[in-house]
Amino acid sequence: MAMREIAGHQVQVNEEGFMTDPQEWTKDIAVEIAKVEGIPELTLQHWQVIDFCRQDGMATGKAPTLRRITTAAGVTTKEMFALFPKGPAKKVAKISGLGKPEGCV
Repeated sequence: MAMREIAGHQVQVNEEGFMTDPQEWTKDIAVEIAKVEGIPELTLQHWQVIDFCRQDGMATGKAPTLRRITTAAGVTTKEMFALFPKGPAKKVAKISGLGKPEGCV
């Protein structure tokens, strides 16, 4: 595992850039990862999805899938693609400091 500096914090990441310890995550880190992922600003709607993913991921030990997010968080698939373009479950998991969701390529 590699160490990477994000928003002034040293965090552990895997070969795909996902944080490996969700306890190291901060909102500042989320903002920086979002910028790298092509999302220049996190809106209230982004944060609602991120907060859901954090809570769900910490409770289950894994990042929620797109289906789980859309059914449990009250966000449509279309909204997810608008908020987190090109692979929304994978992007929101990375921004949320969680591992790669199961089923993501």
